[in-house]
Parts: sequence; C-alpha cells; structure tokens
Amino acid sequence: MAKIESRCGLLCSACGYREQMNCGGCVSIARPFWGESCPVKACCEGRGLAHCGECGEFPCGLLEQFAWDKEQGDEGERIRTCERWKKEGAL
Repeated sequence: MAKIESRCGLLCSACGYREQMNCGGCVSIARPFWGESCPVKACCEGRGLAHCGECGEFPCGLLEQFAWDKEQGDEGERIRTCERWKKEGAL
C-alpha cells in the first residue's frame, strides 16, 4: 500500500526543497513553506479527504490548473498519482 505524500498527488519525496526546508509534505505540515496556504491542501482538508483522488469532483478545475500550470505544473502527473493512490487505497 502506497503512502500519500501530498493532498494533490505531488511526490514530495522527489522535491529538491524537501530537506532544505525540512518539509514533510503537506499531509504532515500545517502551513506550506512556500506561502501562507495552498488552495488544494485547504480544499482536501476542509472536505476531510486524504488526497484529491478521494473526491467526487476529481479531477476538479483547481487540481487541473495546478497540474497543467506552465511554470510549476507536471503535465498531469499529480492527477495520475492521485488515481493510483485511490486504486491502491493509499494511507
């Protein structure tokens, strides 16, 4: 069973800032190191979801916007990760 690292499907273990910022991923921090809040994190947590793949609106416009952002997106990889987490029953 996979362990979720983020609410949006981003693989925090592959992040170059993880060690530098002492970040355990958004599932284990109250506030992101990059700003005051993350709308995807806030949405998941507000709905009581472990990750976006558990949502009935998945993939929503907000997640799509993040996944396909020209500067910081990952061409939909985070969406595929959430799909895999849902299928595997990730915790």
